[in-house]
Amino acid sequence: MKKLIFFIAPLAFLSCFEPEKNCQDFRTGTFEFQSYLNGEMVTSRFVRTDSLEIDTFQGKTDTSSVRWINDCEFVLKNLHPKNMQERQAIHMRIIKTDKDGYTFEYGKVGDPRKERGSVYRVKE
Repeated sequence: MKKLIFFIAPLAFLSCFEPEKNCQDFRTGTFEFQSYLNGEMVTSRFVRTDSLEIDTFQGKTDTSSVRWINDCEFVLKNLHPKNMQERQAIHMRIIKTDKDGYTFEYGKVGDPRKERGSVYRVKE
């Protein structure tokens, strides 16, 4: 019985582990996001201020408003949508940070489906 407690006690502490989140460090800056598009790795670069995000992807630039909900969550809304899909706001939640970037979860506002991605700070 004592051996069982010896092994279970450390597991209880591990289940309480919270990933590091220094979201304030990534509120503004220049970042890159990589993803696969039609089987090819593509990179998007964006600059975020406290209230705007300017995204450049494949030579096209889009601007979105940024509304912070709390230190680690914000909503992006395209300022110049070209279709109905671009009118939908995106909820972003930073779930983990490290010194070079962060991991986030995102999805359309009101939609329970979420995706994950990672962003890296660009050193200029």
